[in-house]
Amino acid sequence: MTMVRNTRQRQAVLQALRTTRTHPDAAWIHQEVRRELPSLSLGTVYRTLDALVRDGVAVTIERAGQATRYDFRRDDHHHHAVCRTCGAIFDIEVQELPNLPRTLLPGGFQVSDVRLEVHGVCVACQNKPNH
Repeated sequence: MTMVRNTRQRQAVLQALRTTRTHPDAAWIHQEVRRELPSLSLGTVYRTLDALVRDGVAVTIERAGQATRYDFRRDDHHHHAVCRTCGAIFDIEVQELPNLPRTLLPGGFQVSDVRLEVHGVCVACQNKPNH
């Protein structure tokens, strides 16, 4: 386990991530946590987020050319829908995904995690003029 020391900074970063459903980037988390811990550095936030991801407490949502976003890994099974126009990320609640046909996976491949990410255009962007 990576996070051996349970520091005040790490607890604050985890709390900020745990209490939002907006899938924030490190800069947003840094801004939120600095309200409580004004001396917290952005580097500490990045290192903490990396450790949370390594420990399986958080997952990353990445899009080319944009900041990595983070999501607290809750006990529920959820995946993500990403708007290609505005970049908003929405949770998709899914209890169980169907099994992948073994023919799609290389021989002997053991699946440890499945993350589904659906891309499209959200309702708000669809309703904007010039869409």
